Amino acid sequence: MMKVSIMITTKNRSPDLNKTLGVLKGLDPQPLEVLITADGCSDDTVDMVKRELPDARLVINEQGRGSVASRDRMIREARGDLILAIDDDSYPEQKDALADVSRFFEENPKLAVMGLPQRTDEYPESLTQTDFGAPRRIRSFTSSGAVLRKSIYLTLPGFAHEFFHMYEEPDYTLQCIAAGYEVIFMPQAPSIRHHWTGSGRSEMRNHQRHGRNEFWSTVMRCPMPYLIPVAAYRIYRQFGYACSRGMDWVIHEPQWWWAAIKGLPQVIKGRNPVSWTGYRKWLSLK
Repeated sequence: MMKVSIMITTKNRSPDLNKTLGVLKGLDPQPLEVLITADGCSDDTVDMVKRELPDARLVINEQGRGSVASRDRMIREARGDLILAIDDDSYPEQKDALADVSRFFEENPKLAVMGLPQRTDEYPESLTQTDFGAPRRIRSFTSSGAVLRKSIYLTLPGFAHEFFHMYEEPDYTLQCIAAGYEVIFMPQAPSIRHHWTGSGRSEMRNHQRHGRNEFWSTVMRCPMPYLIPVAAYRIYRQFGYACSRGMDWVIHEPQWWWAAIKGLPQVIKGRNPVSWTGYRKWLSLK
């Protein structure tokens, strides 16, 4: 069986993480290791992890570096062949989940990322869902329930630290697809229970981060001469969404435009465009 590491990034959500760690301790087989990044935590997260899971590989960022950079570091430092990415409030529902996960990757050497079915409070209808459809290639995945093959990750640019939070999944999926690898949603794979909550989350802030990072991803990955029209469309589409949410959103929309412009020098420095064929293939996915 391929060796599986589990990675979690967390910030000030000790009760949620404690519950997740309790489930992880019951997995059979156990993961090779559990990597946890406490990213700028000011609660008792660090002490709780040391008490409840003393063998965890704990990274402590005194100053928050963001979930994207935290996950990138954990993937690169993980000792497993595969990395199961979960949130501090999500965990596998099946006790033997890791054995099943390994099997899918052994059967498909080009599988870079496998998205797992989730039952999440964000979408209440999923809590009782039994049919998640057929296996399918996807344009993105969610880090609250996905498995990444480390050997492929190390051959690609990986997660862009500039994003800080959000959009690393579609950007990395694009890298994989353009390089000839597969990113697949596998409904027959072990399922994830995600205790998602809207508290502490700002829809507008997330929209602005998504818009900024989507624009930066376009600058980094889209080849010329297609970069300009694709980037313009991204801005137009995000502005259309803001209009649909009301005038307050429209008034605040230039905030992410300015943030995107300020970060352009660093983003351009890291520009690594893929082929237009690969970019189009990614765009065609859902």
